[in-house]
Amino acid sequence: MTSNGEQMPDIATDPRPVDFSGDLAKYREDFPILSRSVSSGEPLIFLDNAASTQRPRAVIDAISHCYEHYYANVHRGIHTLSEESTQRYEQARATVADFVHAASPKEIVFCAGTTAAINTVARSWGDANIGAGDVILLTIAEHHANIVPWHQLAERTGCKVEFIPLGEDHTIADEQVAEALARWQPKLFSFVATSNVLGTEFPVERWVALARQHNATVLVDAAQAAPHEKVDVQAWDADFVVFSGHKICGPGGIGVLYGKEQQLESMPPFLGGGAMIHRVTTSGYEPAGLPEKFEAGTPPIADAIGLEAAINYVSDIGLERIAAHERALCQVADSGLRGIDGVRVIGPTPELKGGIVSFVIDGVHSHDIAHQLDTAGIAVRAGHHCTMPLHKALGLNSTTRASFYLYNTIDEVHQLIESVRELRAKFAPSGRRRRRR
Repeated sequence: MTSNGEQMPDIATDPRPVDFSGDLAKYREDFPILSRSVSSGEPLIFLDNAASTQRPRAVIDAISHCYEHYYANVHRGIHTLSEESTQRYEQARATVADFVHAASPKEIVFCAGTTAAINTVARSWGDANIGAGDVILLTIAEHHANIVPWHQLAERTGCKVEFIPLGEDHTIADEQVAEALARWQPKLFSFVATSNVLGTEFPVERWVALARQHNATVLVDAAQAAPHEKVDVQAWDADFVVFSGHKICGPGGIGVLYGKEQQLESMPPFLGGGAMIHRVTTSGYEPAGLPEKFEAGTPPIADAIGLEAAINYVSDIGLERIAAHERALCQVADSGLRGIDGVRVIGPTPELKGGIVSFVIDGVHSHDIAHQLDTAGIAVRAGHHCTMPLHKALGLNSTTRASFYLYNTIDEVHQLIESVRELRAKFAPSGRRRRRR
């Protein structure tokens, strides 16, 4: 028996997350929401972490402390609260810069989230550098946030958006990327580091190196990577890297746009007004320097401070430990679901993906699956997960997705598997025939 009360399994058949040792119960206690029950009366099993994670007490307290003790607008004020808020806000930026190994805090722009960060690049860099006939290259695994801004750019400029397809194993080979780069000669190659549906982890450094051979600018969507693995923007060498705070135990409404300083310096501001200016006259304006020129208006001050607390929290635990824990959970979930007749796991085998398992049950809509699982207290995601082109390429309308994070347990995974097995038996065609007799 482990320290958190779970029965020790046979490691040969049921690999258990061991990296947290006796700490998992302690970590779970840090998240107040995990102690609640859902409307059915069942204890909450939260497996919708790819959509948004939960917040530990450290993050909640950091935000509350800001509002209770020193909140004021930043940069412009000379009174005590403004100076304290400014110091904490810029300290948060420096923490994010260290977290992703940026060369300077000036390379970190706070945005409303991953979507806002990509749109900033599309409207600023894209409008300044893309013209008719140019190509934006994406993978078919992209989230809508990394598709729609480029379609909008195409509407404005006449550029084209092209997609790299998936291989049969739900991965994309380097050779496919190299061939697409050579064929399309894109101005921009924008791709996701980890698929939010398949869980597939793509080789960022190798793909950036391939893109460099064709002089392509590169944006990496790290929304599903930054919460689970070490992101080193200098090693990746991408021009832009984006991620969201709410997927890494931080607050909603804040995300990060990392850009190489030279790239950001060359880009015109996207939004106008407030803190993004240095000087305004009746005949024009002069923008502020980095990163302020991309942070118009009152910034998300308390949210940035909450994001810093979240980054400190996961860093103290260790991203390597979190990743190992999630992979062990994913291995059990993937194997267990694949072993149920009539259930198909959509995605590669566990060694090629992060802590995401998407699946379909023959003859049962994903919404019905999610509703039934919710009666057992299990929160999963159902639908197209903002990846309609990917689902179309897979020949599916929707999938059900279970996604894991640092506070999930092996017992919760087993409850997911057993609940899916029961659900499959309940809705199987033979079961319906028996009920009609």
